[in-house]
Amino acid sequence: MKLISYQLGDENIHLGAVIEDKIVNLHQLSAGELPDSMLEFLQSGDNAMRIAKDLLDQARGDMPLDSVQLLSPIPNPSKVVAIGLNYMDHIREADIGVPELATMFCKYPSAIIGSGDEIRWSTELTQQVDYEAELAVVIGKTAKNVSEANAYDYVAGYMNCNDVSARDLQFRPGDQWLRGKCLDSFCPLGPYLVTRDEISDPHKLSIKCELNGQSMQNSNTNEMIYRIPYLINYLSQAFTLLPGDVIATGTPHGVGAFRNPPVWLKHDDVVVVTIEGLGALSNRCAVTT
Repeated sequence: MKLISYQLGDENIHLGAVIEDKIVNLHQLSAGELPDSMLEFLQSGDNAMRIAKDLLDQARGDMPLDSVQLLSPIPNPSKVVAIGLNYMDHIREADIGVPELATMFCKYPSAIIGSGDEIRWSTELTQQVDYEAELAVVIGKTAKNVSEANAYDYVAGYMNCNDVSARDLQFRPGDQWLRGKCLDSFCPLGPYLVTRDEISDPHKLSIKCELNGQSMQNSNTNEMIYRIPYLINYLSQAFTLLPGDVIATGTPHGVGAFRNPPVWLKHDDVVVVTIEGLGALSNRCAVTT
């Protein structure tokens, strides 16, 4: 299933599924049996997934996809946990060694935007804004001390993520990654949450980023060092992962910071993150002085 969160005009946020570029409202289709928000849907567990799949087997969409405003599939997760330095080709371009442990940081939910929304920042705060195409994993049920063998049982699905980063804040002496990674609008997600059953192997997907139509990142998730089952095990040992939580799994080579000369995002730039099977996440940049 391709699940979305969307709005029609000023209405509330709705839960939908995409069928051949048309949308069906799952709450209406189920006569109210399914909730009308993505987070509540995921919190309802495997039974809600089964009901939705059964209903969609016979359903047809009734709203064109371009007639609604797409939001981040999960606008309000309890947390977004991101993994840094997790692709071998990115390690090579940065000319550093493989971290002995998975490098972690967080992106606050206030940074989340959807496909079509603007990435915004002020030049008074940062002048070195970078793109990072990433595969995001969405947790489907409460996970604590999960074994690697059972890790996929806790995955609801996958999304595109752009881990937008203010490099001058991230790498400034005395500052921290957190500040450079968490500016408002610096976590585009979407356009869909593609359920786990649609992706046979999340470690065999092409992953790309285009800037104004030019290819900047072109790799494959098989370059990932710390893989999804390991990450779920590693993270859930330390803290409970809740339904709707997002794990951003790292970016491949080609980021702007390590180009010669460096490439920084600017006003009116359009960044598109595309991962095989997950659609395209597109965002325009809007910079103020």
